[in-house]
Amino acid sequence: MKILVGSVLLASALTAQAASKADDYDRLVDAVVARYHLPGIAVGFIEDGKVVHTHVVGKLSSGKPMDTDTLFEIASNTKSMTSTLLARLVQKGKLRWDDPVTKYLPSFRMNDPWVTANMQVGDLLVHHSGLPEGGGDLMLWPTPNQFTPQDVIAGLQYLKPAYSFRSGYAYDNTLYIVAGEVAAAAGGAPYSTLLRREVFEPLGMTRCQIGTWNRDEVGNVASPYTMEDGNYVAETSKDPIVHAATMDSAGGVRCSVHDMMIWATNWLAPTPEQLTWLTPEQRHKEWTAYTPMPISARRRAWDGTLFYGYGYGWRIADVDGQITVSHTGTLSGMYSATMLLPFSKNGFMFMINADADDARTVLIEVLTKQFTAPAKMRSVADYADEIAHEEQQKRVARVPDTSSRKPATPADLKDQLGVWRDPWLGEVNLCAKGKTVRIAAVKSPKLAGQVMRVDNRFLVHWDHGNEEAWLHFPEQKDGVLRIAKVDPAADFSDDFEDLAFTREHGCE
Repeated sequence: MKILVGSVLLASALTAQAASKADDYDRLVDAVVARYHLPGIAVGFIEDGKVVHTHVVGKLSSGKPMDTDTLFEIASNTKSMTSTLLARLVQKGKLRWDDPVTKYLPSFRMNDPWVTANMQVGDLLVHHSGLPEGGGDLMLWPTPNQFTPQDVIAGLQYLKPAYSFRSGYAYDNTLYIVAGEVAAAAGGAPYSTLLRREVFEPLGMTRCQIGTWNRDEVGNVASPYTMEDGNYVAETSKDPIVHAATMDSAGGVRCSVHDMMIWATNWLAPTPEQLTWLTPEQRHKEWTAYTPMPISARRRAWDGTLFYGYGYGWRIADVDGQITVSHTGTLSGMYSATMLLPFSKNGFMFMINADADDARTVLIEVLTKQFTAPAKMRSVADYADEIAHEEQQKRVARVPDTSSRKPATPADLKDQLGVWRDPWLGEVNLCAKGKTVRIAAVKSPKLAGQVMRVDNRFLVHWDHGNEEAWLHFPEQKDGVLRIAKVDPAADFSDDFEDLAFTREHGCE
């Protein structure tokens, strides 16, 4: 009887302890939601290789509450799935990591012929290609647009390198598009078909979506929220069909937190069947750091990080003396993060349906500290205040005052109006519309905006939230039009600096 009573008391104590830990998780998540007024979030927690808790906040556009099956865009957390698809094909003998990319895509070209010849499949995944940060991303976003994966492959040859091949780090998305096309060529099926067949179905990730699918038939899909005039506004689509996008293999997957917990536990505590599906050898390949990454002063101060590197679709770093494997995802109105601690088999994953850069940073920090160094954790407000203060100081220092702006007139730009062409972005119309001037990319309909005059300079205020950009017109008649972000530290996917336009003819 004493043994039985003792067992009951122990079980009760463990249950109470687990409930207390779940309350701590919820308290931190709710504090971040409140601080940043987030419309919705789904979070899952893993301890010792098992899912121990999930927490979901927010409502669907229908008014129904979100749940663990609600689909969010996971953005660049897709990259580890694309890498795993390639690993599956390597395991099946359909390709090798050290195969040249041109073996599968003969038309593939980088700016340097030597790099073209020596670019291997593995090189596509680790951000050391020489491409500038975010190089070519304007072929991927904003969506929808008319660019195809073949356009991306054709455009790479015009992107001038920012550093020598394999000698540095700069995050890119376009080579993951190439990786998706390599998978399709080696696997004999479209990328979306392969990802479903080789990753989603074997793991039982039944809610995850990629390619073309029907939003109404699938149901329970979170809407993205973007910031307008200090408030979150939902972006809704009248078309129930979600179409395949060029950016799919870099950031196009949608998943529920339930399925993302399946994905994460497969990495932390794989079953024998999962180790057959993806062998330890290929798992090790993905979690090997091939490219050293810069360590920010904030990361050193908060986490004591001494090592930071990029593997095949994963980031590997030390945090408070523990090894972590992680990634984040960023799309307009959708932010995500995955954090795994392999040696303790702990971790978490969350998805937010809003533009939430600072919120994500704070939440990653406070949740990671729960596993690595609880005693060192500061409050959500403390981390958030520090970030806000730093950002305000940096922005004042780097962003010029453009408050004197006024709409540019056709007379202001009479010698510059016309059709301009960049070799990879294509045609852009810079033409009068009434008493104003508009600029619009032909193959990217949402990349359009009004030209404003700031003293003797001109900038573009884009219609759909792209970063404002200066127009640097050529001094000579046959010169090159350049574009540069007004805030040089703004989102790198607005890679205006990689464009070089020549004027073809006047406006019709």
